[in-house]
Amino acid sequence: MTTRWRHWTTAVSLAVAVMLLLSTCGWVPAGDADSTGLAAANELQATDFPIVVYDGGGLLAGPETSFAEVLRLGRPVVLNMWAGLCPPCRLEMPDFEQVSVEFGDRVLFLGLDVGPFTNLGSSRDGQDLIRELGITYPTGTTTDPATVRDYQVLGMPTTYFIMPDGQILRRWTGVLTADQLSELVQELLDSAAGS
Repeated sequence: MTTRWRHWTTAVSLAVAVMLLLSTCGWVPAGDADSTGLAAANELQATDFPIVVYDGGGLLAGPETSFAEVLRLGRPVVLNMWAGLCPPCRLEMPDFEQVSVEFGDRVLFLGLDVGPFTNLGSSRDGQDLIRELGITYPTGTTTDPATVRDYQVLGMPTTYFIMPDGQILRRWTGVLTADQLSELVQELLDSAAGS
C-alpha cells in the first residue's frame, strides 16, 4: 500500500469516526439556522418546566424549582441543554464556566441536563460531569420529557438566549467557543437593555 493511499484511508476513517461521534451525540444544525449554527427564535416564548437542582450556584434555592422561578430573578438567561455522555457538551462546558464568571451577575447561566431523555446519560452521569469539570453556574435536570420537544432540541448541545420576560432571542445548536458565547451574551444584554 502506498503512503498516499494510507494517508487517504486514514483521513476517510477519521472523517467517518467524527461523523459517527457527532451523530451519536445528536449534533445537527438547527433547521432554521444559517451555517454558523445561529438561529433566530422567531419571538418564541420560553415555556415553564420543573428543575431538579444539581447545584444552585448560589442562585437556585432548594432541591427543586422551575424555569418560571428562574425568570422571576429578572435577569437575561443563557439556557444550555446538555447531556452527561455527550462529548461536544463536555467540550464546551469549560468555556461556559469561563464566560459565566466573566459576565457575573449580569446574566444567569443555567445548564439543563437532558441526557435522561436523549439516551446520552443518566442524572448521575450529569452530576459526575459537573463535579469533574468544576462547573459553578446553576445546573440541574428536569422531570418533564416534553421539555426537549417544547424547546425543539434538534441536537446536543443546544443553547437558548432568553430575555428576562421569557422571549427566546436566539438558539444555537452545537458547540460554542468562549469567544462566540461572549459575543452572543453581549447581544442578549444589549437587547435586554434596549427593551
